[in-house]
Amino acid sequence: MEIGVINSLTNGGRCFDHVAQFGLKVCQLACWDTSLATREVAQVVVEESVKTGVRVCAVWAGWSGPAEWNFTRGPITLGLVPREYRAQRVEELKRWADFASWIGAPAIITHCGFIPENMTDPEYQPVVDAIREVAQYCQQRGIGFWFETGQETPVVLLRTIQRVGTDNLGINLDPANLILYGKGNPIDALDVIGRWVRNVHVKDGLYPTDGDHLGYEVPVGQGKVRFPEFLQRLKEIGFDGELIIEREISGEQQIRDIRQAVSDLQRWLAEV
Repeated sequence: MEIGVINSLTNGGRCFDHVAQFGLKVCQLACWDTSLATREVAQVVVEESVKTGVRVCAVWAGWSGPAEWNFTRGPITLGLVPREYRAQRVEELKRWADFASWIGAPAIITHCGFIPENMTDPEYQPVVDAIREVAQYCQQRGIGFWFETGQETPVVLLRTIQRVGTDNLGINLDPANLILYGKGNPIDALDVIGRWVRNVHVKDGLYPTDGDHLGYEVPVGQGKVRFPEFLQRLKEIGFDGELIIEREISGEQQIRDIRQAVSDLQRWLAEV
């Protein structure tokens, strides 16, 4: 399990200083601006990756339109679930699939949104169809399509993977998101979806304490993920992918928290 960090695609692809400052050599390259998904930017990314020795283990693919990370408007704004944005976002994810293939990344990752819990919901099958369209395009490009956990329960994610049915699907397991959205315990979730996990976000959080607001993100090790146990369980199921630190704040505190997470992960990994 190699430790890495989320890294934003900026500066025309000359963007790996963020990774290097932590002494790390792997990242997920994240971007919401599809205007950067060009061959020219991809070439710069490849050149900078070679120059810095930083490997891109996946492209985190954003999409346009509103995105509200909450229980109230999240279900009608996030991912491929809202029908008014679905077709546009499918095409945007295909552009990121092109970009990932150009830079040699193995997969794109995204949030698909609040996938309906009820499989008989009339909106469920159209969401599955949209995901399949993106996944098949990724397959044609020789890359994977990986779901980031968050807005759906583990069993809904498992069901959706089974119904999409392509053989290039995987999961970017964000253990904190399962907690923040009240969707599951990440250690137990590995019993349901563990064999699909390809990358992990190292992030921590607290469960919701009312029905209207998400829980809170906190520094790694200060929340409910229970990282030493979580890492032990990952080892038991044979996971050997990347541990990508994500701290969703900015500024100097983010830098300090990431450095501490690197140190803690190194210690915990030495003990599993």
